[in-house]
Amino acid sequence: MKKISNLLIGTNNKGKFREIRALLPKYIKIYSTSDFNIKSPIENGKTFEDNSIIKSKYFSRMTGLPCLADDSGLEIDILNKAPGIYSARWGGKNSDFKKAINKVYRELNKKDKNWKNRKIKARFICALSISYFEKKIACVSAKIEGIISAEPKGENGFGYDPIFIPKGKKLTFGEISPILKYKIDHRYKAFKKIKKFL
Repeated sequence: MKKISNLLIGTNNKGKFREIRALLPKYIKIYSTSDFNIKSPIENGKTFEDNSIIKSKYFSRMTGLPCLADDSGLEIDILNKAPGIYSARWGGKNSDFKKAINKVYRELNKKDKNWKNRKIKARFICALSISYFEKKIACVSAKIEGIISAEPKGENGFGYDPIFIPKGKKLTFGEISPILKYKIDHRYKAFKKIKKFL
Protein backbone atom coordinates (compact mmCIF):
# COMPACT_ATOMS: atom_id res chain seq x y z
CA MET A 1 0.00 0.00 0.00
CA LYS A 2 1.34 3.43 -0.81
CA LYS A 3 2.10 5.79 2.05
CA ILE A 4 -0.89 7.68 3.39
CA SER A 5 -0.46 11.40 2.71
CA ASN A 6 -3.89 12.65 3.86
CA LEU A 7 -5.47 11.32 7.02
CA LEU A 8 -8.59 12.10 8.97
CA ILE A 9 -8.39 11.71 12.74
CA GLY A 10 -11.80 10.29 13.54
CA THR A 11 -12.69 11.89 16.84
CA ASN A 12 -14.75 14.82 18.09
CA ASN A 13 -12.77 14.80 21.34
CA LYS A 14 -10.30 17.71 21.19
CA GLY A 15 -7.96 16.16 23.75
CA LYS A 16 -7.69 12.94 21.77
CA PHE A 17 -7.25 14.86 18.53
CA ARG A 18 -4.31 16.80 20.02
CA GLU A 19 -2.64 13.65 21.33
CA ILE A 20 -3.00 11.69 18.10
CA ARG A 21 -1.87 14.62 15.94
CA ALA A 22 1.25 14.98 18.10
CA LEU A 23 2.15 11.35 17.36
CA LEU A 24 1.67 11.45 13.58
CA PRO A 25 4.53 11.98 11.12
CA LYS A 26 4.81 15.56 9.89
CA TYR A 27 4.50 14.64 6.18
CA ILE A 28 0.88 13.57 6.60
CA LYS A 29 -1.76 16.24 6.05
CA ILE A 30 -4.15 15.91 8.96
CA TYR A 31 -7.88 16.60 8.87
CA SER A 32 -10.24 16.71 11.80
CA THR A 33 -13.92 15.80 11.92
CA SER A 34 -14.66 19.46 12.70
CA ASP A 35 -13.32 20.37 9.20
CA PHE A 36 -16.30 18.41 7.88
CA ASN A 37 -18.70 19.07 10.73
CA ILE A 38 -19.58 15.38 11.18
CA LYS A 39 -21.32 14.03 14.23
CA SER A 40 -19.91 10.85 15.77
CA PRO A 41 -21.50 7.51 14.88
CA ILE A 42 -23.37 5.33 17.38
CA GLU A 43 -20.79 3.14 19.05
CA ASN A 44 -22.56 -0.14 19.66
CA GLY A 45 -19.56 -2.47 19.59
CA LYS A 46 -18.79 -4.86 22.43
CA THR A 47 -15.08 -4.02 22.63
CA PHE A 48 -12.71 -1.07 22.20
CA GLU A 49 -11.59 -2.60 18.89
CA ASP A 50 -15.19 -2.88 17.59
CA ASN A 51 -15.91 0.75 18.43
CA SER A 52 -12.66 1.99 16.94
CA ILE A 53 -13.45 0.24 13.64
CA ILE A 54 -17.05 1.53 13.66
CA LYS A 55 -15.61 5.06 13.91
CA SER A 56 -12.80 4.74 11.37
CA LYS A 57 -15.09 3.17 8.71
CA TYR A 58 -17.86 5.68 9.32
CA PHE A 59 -15.69 8.80 9.22
CA SER A 60 -13.84 7.48 6.14
CA ARG A 61 -17.14 6.85 4.33
CA MET A 62 -18.39 10.33 5.22
CA THR A 63 -15.25 12.11 3.98
CA GLY A 64 -13.62 9.81 1.42
CA LEU A 65 -10.37 10.04 3.39
CA PRO A 66 -8.45 7.25 5.11
CA CYS A 67 -9.31 7.54 8.78
CA LEU A 68 -7.45 6.76 11.99
CA ALA A 69 -9.81 6.38 14.94
CA ASP A 70 -9.25 5.66 18.58
CA ASP A 71 -11.48 4.04 21.13
CA SER A 72 -10.12 4.10 24.60
CA GLY A 73 -11.18 3.99 28.17
CA LEU A 74 -10.46 3.16 31.76
CA GLU A 75 -11.01 -0.25 33.34
CA ILE A 76 -11.13 -0.52 37.14
CA ASP A 77 -10.78 -4.06 38.45
CA ILE A 78 -13.00 -3.84 41.55
CA LEU A 79 -15.76 -2.26 39.45
CA ASN A 80 -15.77 -5.36 37.20
CA LYS A 81 -13.70 -3.45 34.64
CA ALA A 82 -16.14 -0.52 34.47
CA PRO A 83 -16.42 2.09 33.03
CA GLY A 84 -14.58 0.31 30.17
CA ILE A 85 -16.11 0.96 26.76
CA TYR A 86 -18.62 3.28 28.46
CA SER A 87 -15.87 5.59 29.78
CA ALA A 88 -17.05 8.68 27.88
CA ARG A 89 -20.72 7.87 28.51
CA TRP A 90 -20.19 8.05 32.27
CA GLY A 91 -19.81 11.78 31.70
CA GLY A 92 -23.39 12.06 30.42
CA LYS A 93 -24.55 13.62 27.17
CA ASN A 94 -21.70 16.12 26.96
CA SER A 95 -18.99 13.71 28.12
CA ASP A 96 -18.35 15.87 31.16
CA PHE A 97 -15.37 14.14 32.76
CA LYS A 98 -15.76 15.92 36.10
CA LYS A 99 -19.10 14.13 36.27
CA ALA A 100 -17.51 10.87 35.13
CA ILE A 101 -14.76 11.10 37.75
CA ASN A 102 -17.35 11.78 40.47
CA LYS A 103 -19.22 8.70 39.31
CA VAL A 104 -16.04 6.59 39.56
CA TYR A 105 -15.57 7.77 43.15
CA ARG A 106 -19.25 7.13 43.99
CA GLU A 107 -19.03 3.59 42.61
CA LEU A 108 -15.77 2.91 44.46
CA ASN A 109 -17.31 4.15 47.72
CA LYS A 110 -20.28 1.81 47.18
CA LYS A 111 -17.91 -1.12 46.64
CA ASP A 112 -15.55 -0.38 49.50
CA LYS A 113 -15.74 2.58 51.89
CA ASN A 114 -12.05 2.07 52.63
CA TRP A 115 -10.86 1.99 49.01
CA LYS A 116 -8.61 5.05 49.38
CA ASN A 117 -6.30 3.02 51.62
CA ARG A 118 -5.96 0.26 49.07
CA LYS A 119 -4.21 0.19 45.74
CA ILE A 120 -7.12 0.12 43.31
CA LYS A 121 -5.83 -1.53 40.14
CA ALA A 122 -6.86 0.02 36.86
CA ARG A 123 -5.68 0.35 33.30
CA PHE A 124 -6.15 2.59 30.32
CA ILE A 125 -6.79 0.73 27.08
CA CYS A 126 -6.55 2.19 23.59
CA ALA A 127 -7.62 0.57 20.35
CA LEU A 128 -6.56 2.34 17.15
CA SER A 129 -7.80 1.45 13.71
CA ILE A 130 -7.25 2.73 10.20
CA SER A 131 -9.98 2.23 7.61
CA TYR A 132 -10.50 3.38 4.08
CA PHE A 133 -14.21 3.37 3.22
CA GLU A 134 -15.41 -0.14 4.21
CA LYS A 135 -11.95 -1.67 4.30
CA LYS A 136 -10.22 -2.07 7.64
CA ILE A 137 -6.49 -1.58 7.04
CA ALA A 138 -5.35 -2.24 10.59
CA CYS A 139 -6.54 -2.44 14.18
CA VAL A 140 -4.27 -2.66 17.22
CA SER A 141 -4.64 -2.16 20.93
CA ALA A 142 -2.42 -1.46 23.90
CA LYS A 143 -2.77 -0.74 27.59
CA ILE A 144 -1.02 0.85 30.52
CA GLU A 145 -1.49 -0.44 34.05
CA GLY A 146 -1.81 1.76 37.10
CA ILE A 147 -3.90 2.64 40.13
CA ILE A 148 -6.66 5.10 40.95
CA SER A 149 -5.67 8.26 42.82
CA ALA A 150 -7.60 9.04 46.04
CA GLU A 151 -8.42 12.46 44.56
CA PRO A 152 -8.15 14.16 41.16
CA LYS A 153 -4.77 15.85 40.70
CA GLY A 154 -3.31 17.98 37.96
CA GLU A 155 -4.67 20.08 35.12
CA ASN A 156 -2.92 18.35 32.21
CA GLY A 157 -4.36 15.76 29.88
CA PHE A 158 -8.09 15.16 29.63
CA GLY A 159 -10.72 12.61 30.54
CA TYR A 160 -9.78 10.43 33.51
CA ASP A 161 -6.11 11.54 33.46
CA PRO A 162 -6.31 13.37 36.85
CA ILE A 163 -7.23 10.14 38.70
CA PHE A 164 -4.89 7.65 37.02
CA ILE A 165 -1.40 7.00 38.41
CA PRO A 166 0.61 4.90 35.93
CA LYS A 167 2.57 1.97 37.36
CA GLY A 168 5.96 2.98 38.70
CA LYS A 169 5.05 6.68 38.88
CA LYS A 170 3.97 8.85 41.82
CA LEU A 171 2.03 11.40 39.77
CA THR A 172 -1.26 11.16 37.91
CA PHE A 173 -1.49 11.61 34.14
CA GLY A 174 -3.02 14.98 35.00
CA GLU A 175 0.22 16.04 36.74
CA ILE A 176 2.72 14.54 34.29
CA SER A 177 3.90 16.83 31.50
CA PRO A 178 2.15 16.10 28.16
CA ILE A 179 5.52 15.34 26.52
CA LEU A 180 6.25 12.61 29.05
CA LYS A 181 2.71 11.28 28.93
CA TYR A 182 2.84 10.96 25.13
CA LYS A 183 5.92 8.75 25.54
CA ILE A 184 4.42 6.24 27.96
CA ASP A 185 0.66 6.13 27.62
CA HIS A 186 -1.69 3.57 26.08
CA ARG A 187 -2.22 5.68 22.97
CA TYR A 188 1.51 5.92 22.28
CA LYS A 189 1.95 2.16 22.76
CA ALA A 190 -0.91 1.47 20.32
CA PHE A 191 0.47 4.06 17.92
CA LYS A 192 3.87 2.34 17.83
CA LYS A 193 2.09 -0.81 16.63
CA ILE A 194 0.03 0.93 13.94
CA LYS A 195 2.77 3.27 12.65
CA LYS A 196 3.95 0.82 10.00
CA PHE A 197 0.56 1.08 8.25
CA LEU A 198 0.92 4.82 7.71
